[in-house]
Amino acid sequence: MENLLKNLEILRERVLKTWQLLDIDRKEAQAVEMRQEMNIPGFWDDQKKAVKISQQAEELEKEVREWTNFKREITDLEELVAVGQEEGDDSIAEEAQAQFEELKTRFEKLEFYVLFNSKYDEANTILSIHAGTGGVDAQDWAQILERMFLRFIEKMNWQAEIIDRTVGQEAGIKSVTMRVKGRWSYGYLKSESGVHRLVRISPFDAEAMRHTSFALVEIIPELPETEKIEIKDSDIRVDVFKSSGPGGQGVNTTDSAVRVKHEPSGIVVVCQNERSQHQNKETALKILKSKLFKKEEEEKQARERKLRGEAQKAEWGKQIRSYVMQPYKMVKDHRTNYETQDIDAVLDGDLEKFMEEYLRHIARNS
Repeated sequence: MENLLKNLEILRERVLKTWQLLDIDRKEAQAVEMRQEMNIPGFWDDQKKAVKISQQAEELEKEVREWTNFKREITDLEELVAVGQEEGDDSIAEEAQAQFEELKTRFEKLEFYVLFNSKYDEANTILSIHAGTGGVDAQDWAQILERMFLRFIEKMNWQAEIIDRTVGQEAGIKSVTMRVKGRWSYGYLKSESGVHRLVRISPFDAEAMRHTSFALVEIIPELPETEKIEIKDSDIRVDVFKSSGPGGQGVNTTDSAVRVKHEPSGIVVVCQNERSQHQNKETALKILKSKLFKKEEEEKQARERKLRGEAQKAEWGKQIRSYVMQPYKMVKDHRTNYETQDIDAVLDGDLEKFMEEYLRHIARNS
């Protein structure tokens, strides 16, 4: 019993430390302020803003409630163990030990959020997949990755909105861009940015030869409206065209799809998910701002690495993860060396362990 009480004390101290790191008190106050704002007359006049604030308040309240309940459960268990120790009741000791193990497991999952320490980790995400060289195999691989991420997004109870999607002529997709809506989505998904490599016997090869395919995954945070990224009208070219579905069939009779090119950087954004040309342009410009912000951040980091004398790693052509189907089964992350043989589960959206290992790797090396 004494050992259990000591372990509970250690767990409680870890919880309090994590509580401070996550600034739960501030989040509780923030949720209260949002609820007060929601009670102001006319709050729902701006539906878009009102829905956003109410969702944020709900998410903050859920997080605060989870941590508050967890602290109370530890206190309750400490009191139970103290009673069992006083009465010498072995049955209480067994029950308390089982509850402690369950609390410890839950805490490890809650503690994971401490690893989210970047400015935009809570933000929504713009996720893009581009098929690499390799023809139909690469396009098929890009579609497999698309399904993998959509399954992960579904498991996390987030929402995915396809912004632009170009299908291959025979199979697969050439590219897809989607907006992922969900708290902490960027914090999780940023680990997936880079080149993903597949090794398998090609289903498109009559001789059943083994092929290697590549696809590039691009992850950027959706910037909040408060962030100011200046884009001059003279720096962009806007083209409009008819939206298209699979096989190039026209799905709109008006030129509602929008292609925006930022001339100085060469960045191109296409949006054709909305029926309105104005809405598509607005979405495309928002994504362009996020891409320009990410580009500025990467250039800044590259300059800092150069000043420190560190070797720069090329993002293109250097895979972050390999997925091997034949002659054996394995998924390996080349940054963290974490690997698993259960490739089917990974391709079905079981990505959390890879993401956790990546975040811990970054924390250790920062």
